[in-house]
Amino acid sequence: MKTASLLRVRGIVQGVGFRPFVYRLARAYGVTGWVLNGEDGVTIHAECEPLALAAFIEDLELKAPPAARIAEIEVQSTTADGSSNFAIRESRRKDQPTVHISPDLPVCEDCLRELFDAENPRYLYPYINCTNCGPRYSVILSLPYDRPATTMSAWLFDEFCGGEYRDPANRRFHAQPIACSRCGPNYVLRHEGRELRGIAAIRETAALLRSGAIVAVKGLGGYHLACDAGNSASVWAMRERKFRKEKPFALMVRNIELAHTLTQLDPEAEQLLNSIARPIVLAKARMQLQGVAPDNDELGLMLPYTPIEHLLFDAGAPDVLVMTSANRSNEPIAYQDEDALQRLAGIADAFLIGERPIARRVDDSVARAGVFGPVVLRRARGFAPAAVATLPARGPILALGADLKNSITLVVDSQAFMSQHIGDLDHQDARRAYRETIRDLLFMYGVQWEDLIVVHDAHPQYVSTQYALTLPAPEICAVQHHRAHVASVLAERGEMNKPVLGISFDGTGYGDDGAIWGGEFFAGSVSEGFERVAHLRPAVLPGGDAATRFPVQAASGFLAQVDCWPDFAAAPFKFPTLYRHAARLVERNFRCSLTTSVGRLFDTAAALLGFTRKVTFEGQAAMWLECLAAQAQVAEPYPFPFINPELDFRPLLGAVISDRLGGRPVHAIARGFQKGIAVGVHDAAAQLCDQLRLDTVVLSGGVFQNELLLSDLKSLFSQSGLDVWTNHQVPPNDGGISLGQSALAIFAVQAINQQGAQADQMPVAL
Repeated sequence: MKTASLLRVRGIVQGVGFRPFVYRLARAYGVTGWVLNGEDGVTIHAECEPLALAAFIEDLELKAPPAARIAEIEVQSTTADGSSNFAIRESRRKDQPTVHISPDLPVCEDCLRELFDAENPRYLYPYINCTNCGPRYSVILSLPYDRPATTMSAWLFDEFCGGEYRDPANRRFHAQPIACSRCGPNYVLRHEGRELRGIAAIRETAALLRSGAIVAVKGLGGYHLACDAGNSASVWAMRERKFRKEKPFALMVRNIELAHTLTQLDPEAEQLLNSIARPIVLAKARMQLQGVAPDNDELGLMLPYTPIEHLLFDAGAPDVLVMTSANRSNEPIAYQDEDALQRLAGIADAFLIGERPIARRVDDSVARAGVFGPVVLRRARGFAPAAVATLPARGPILALGADLKNSITLVVDSQAFMSQHIGDLDHQDARRAYRETIRDLLFMYGVQWEDLIVVHDAHPQYVSTQYALTLPAPEICAVQHHRAHVASVLAERGEMNKPVLGISFDGTGYGDDGAIWGGEFFAGSVSEGFERVAHLRPAVLPGGDAATRFPVQAASGFLAQVDCWPDFAAAPFKFPTLYRHAARLVERNFRCSLTTSVGRLFDTAAALLGFTRKVTFEGQAAMWLECLAAQAQVAEPYPFPFINPELDFRPLLGAVISDRLGGRPVHAIARGFQKGIAVGVHDAAAQLCDQLRLDTVVLSGGVFQNELLLSDLKSLFSQSGLDVWTNHQVPPNDGGISLGQSALAIFAVQAINQQGAQADQMPVAL
């Protein structure tokens, strides 16, 4: 006896070949009915015998396409419509969509085989793709996901592509972006007034790269600037033209064997490198490539993930390419052709331009196989805009993130969708990209301003805060920066009620008292809120934001509290005159702020050990210090005592100064400093957890990107029996702030609504 059921499948099930998969599965089980893309995923009407239906539903989960991620299958009885076959119906959109949009996917092995098969109609075609691979988020214009709603809408199928698209037995059945060289877009090389098209353009580009040229190459989510990583003249020219003095470049390597040659790639890092997200993976370098990663012992590697990249390597491009975002420093990545030609003039010697438009800029993701497990450090291509958490929200929430490493989170139907990495909002183009991304996500999910709760950082002068206050949302609330860091870890894990000790260490964040926080201990939960229970001993920070760019300036406020005060202008310290000027500001307490920033404490230690110049990118001095410490054997920790409620940095820095004056090797001092930080944090956490009867410690904030520190902490906490939770799905740096903001806002708004309070803006200390 036949039964009829309506199935709603939620998760990443659009743009990943799910409907063709359902079609073939239905045919195999004798299921009649239909499947279509709806607002919240895929809807299936299935009529068959009960046992067959049970097996059909089981295989929906077990045998789903590789890129699909099923979050839920809802089954309800329905009326049979007497279907005699199974069909793929046209998509529909009536209400607010809540479907999970697929991230962009790397080219699959089947397409690669066809790409290099001379007998295949798509031989050497740079836009080859199928239901298992290719562009998704970067080409989608609106939902549901169908070809007219993508940037491929201008290209009509020829007979060959149309036949594959309509053939249920073909893996390109309803693959929306497919095309071939006869009916689809291609690549054009512009160089010195000439234009080449198709494979000729690709071969000439490979030759240019071999000759030392810098080429702008259009990829999935924007342009890259590429050059031969083994050609130091090209690498330094790239730095000079981009105004990127020292920040490491990412590398693209031809294959995994080369990745092993360049880095110490453990199995976890190799798995991450080969994962469907294909991120840039950080790993310890086996060799140095001049100019690629100055003063750094890691390299960031990625494998080719688009057909054009495979074609370039096949055409003879150098085996290791610098492949960095196409921009000048601090600008967003260029993704529109005319803008790229204008902005990159003077940087790129040539342009390899893909004719398929990009719907939105999506940079490369950065990840690491960390000591506590894999962690995303920059969340973009391959990850965004997948849901990162399920939150108990009653309505849509827009969390605007912080001003550095910005991302936004939109909560719709309890699903928290995080945007791609946007960047630092101190640049006009980045602010424009920020507003575009917000409008884009709201449009994509059909969210209206009048239905939104908007959440922003508590810092009153942040660009994101000022923007939030202009928005026409009925409720706008502020969330304190470091509480949001801690909440991001718990939101990832779905632990809204779990009481924890949260430790949030970073460079800068606006505190409840108006001071610059960054070394904070909190007790509580997402649902009940977090109380600040301890912190780094406060120091004076002279000159405001300028102190974040000059370690010796930050050092002046910390060293003013240290008893042994030698002449820091003399050897071995050799501080520049800027230190003396900053010290005078500290003495007069003029233009000074209080800070508890562990990031600035690391800057101080770096200055004492020789990093006395201006930093050229965020976190540079701390990275330099970590690299220095990694060169030493395990050292005895310097004292960093916890005298409740403060971690006292004075003995720690006093020991650093004493050993520096005594001639101890700087790498050994750096190791003693880092180990001291770890022991001090562990001892403080153990004491507070015992006092507050907590069993779990949460670590978040930019300082906890330091792998050496995390390794020491893991060893220490494993002996104390406390559980340690860290970020995995979202970055521990400010790129993960928006998730924590959205989680905390849910419960704060619920509490205010229960009290019946009416306010235009919520308190800042959430």
